Amino acid sequence: MKKKISFTFFVFFSCIIFYNKSLANRIFIPMDETQTNHMKAYGIAYWVLQNQHDIDWLLNYKGGSFSTEYLKDIENELSLRGVSFQVISEAEYGAISDEILAPDVNMDIIKLEKAPKVAVYSPKTKQPWDDAVTLVLTYAEIPYTLIFDDELMYDELPKYDWLHLHHEDFTGQYGKFYAMYHTYPWYQQQQKEYEASAAKHGLKKVSELKLETVKKIRDFCAGGGFLFAMCSATDTYDLALAAEGVDICDYMYDGDPADPQAQSKLDFNKTFAFKNIELISNPFIYEYSNIDSRPNFNPKVVQEKNDYFNLFQFSAKWDPIPTMLTQNHTQTIKGFMGQTTAFRKSLIKSEVTILAENKSLGEAKYIHGSFGKGTWTFYGGHDPEDYEHFVGEDPTDLNLHPNSPSYRLILNNILFPAAKKKKQKT
Repeated sequence: MKKKISFTFFVFFSCIIFYNKSLANRIFIPMDETQTNHMKAYGIAYWVLQNQHDIDWLLNYKGGSFSTEYLKDIENELSLRGVSFQVISEAEYGAISDEILAPDVNMDIIKLEKAPKVAVYSPKTKQPWDDAVTLVLTYAEIPYTLIFDDELMYDELPKYDWLHLHHEDFTGQYGKFYAMYHTYPWYQQQQKEYEASAAKHGLKKVSELKLETVKKIRDFCAGGGFLFAMCSATDTYDLALAAEGVDICDYMYDGDPADPQAQSKLDFNKTFAFKNIELISNPFIYEYSNIDSRPNFNPKVVQEKNDYFNLFQFSAKWDPIPTMLTQNHTQTIKGFMGQTTAFRKSLIKSEVTILAENKSLGEAKYIHGSFGKGTWTFYGGHDPEDYEHFVGEDPTDLNLHPNSPSYRLILNNILFPAAKKKKQKT
C-alpha cells in the first residue's frame, strides 16, 4: 500500500511540474557573472534563430541577457551545451520588460530575427597561426564558410551577411614576415600560392590582387554587409585602400622597389577608419605604419599584469548599435597583443565610434563605423586569451575560457546583423 501511495504521489508531482512548465513559457538566459558558459550562450542564440524562432536581446540587463519562448527542444539544447538558464512565466517576463523599457533606465530590448550567414576570409591551406574568430565560432557551434580571393573575385561575397577578415595582410607584403621567416617552407609556399592566384586572375602582383579583394569587400559594406576584422587585417585593409595605384611594396615582395614618393600619394579619403597614416617602408621592420600604437612598447610601462582596456557605455535606447557591440559582464577587460595591438587615437577619423580604449596610453582597442548601407568593426590584437601569441604556437583551448569577456566582443558582432529594434510600449 505504501508503494502504491508513493507511485501515485510521483505521478501527481510529475503532472504538476508539467502543468507549471506549460504555463512558464519563456526561457531566460542570464549573461552576467552567473552564466556558466557565455560563449555557448551565443551559440544557443544563433541556434534558436537557425530554427526559425525569435530571441530577445536584453541590452544592459544582467550583462546583455537573452530570452525566447519556451520550447522543450530549446531547453534540451541549453542543458546539452551547459548554458545557464531559467524557465519563467510570461508575467515574470512582462515585469522584466517593463523594467527595461522604462524611459529613465539605460536598457532596451532588441529582437533578433534571422541567423546571419557568416563567412571568414582566410586561405584554405594551413597557416602557422590560428584565428580568434574561427576558434570562438567553432567553440560556440556557430557555422561559418571559409572564402578567399577566388570567391571574392567571382563575386560570391554578396551571398553572405557577415564577413570576418582573418589575420591577412592586404598590402601584399606577406605579413612583413620577411626578416624572420622568408626561409621557412610555409612562407615560401604562401608566396607561391598568392603569386599563382594573382596570375590566375590576370594580375601581375599580389598587391594588385589584394587591392581588388579590398575593393570587393568595400562594395560588400556599401551594399549593406557587416565587416569585422582583427589584428593586421584592420590597418592593412585601410592601407590598401589609401595606397590604391601606389606601389608600397619593396623588391622582395613584388620584384621591384617601392615608389619613393608613396607616402605623399596616399589618399585617406578612401579609408574606413584612419587618417594621416605614416608608412613604415623598411621591409625588415615588423610593422606596416604608425597606426599600431605599440610597435616598440616599453615593457617597464605596459606588462600583461597591468594591461587593460575599458568599454564605453552607450545609450541603449538612442545608440543601440554600439550598445549591442559592447554587451558584457564587465567593463574592464585585460589587454592582449598582436601585430596590430591597438590603434593610435590621433589617427582615427572623427566620425569613427571608439567602443573601447586604454586612455592612459592614448589608444583605442575596439572601433566601429558605417560605410554606405553597411558597417565595419575593427578589434586590435590577435588572441584575447593569449597575451603574446607567437607564430607556430598551439591554439587557445576555449574550454578553459568559457566566460572570456574579450571573446564576447567578437560574438556580439555575430548577432548584431540579426537585430531589429523592438518598439517600446506605449
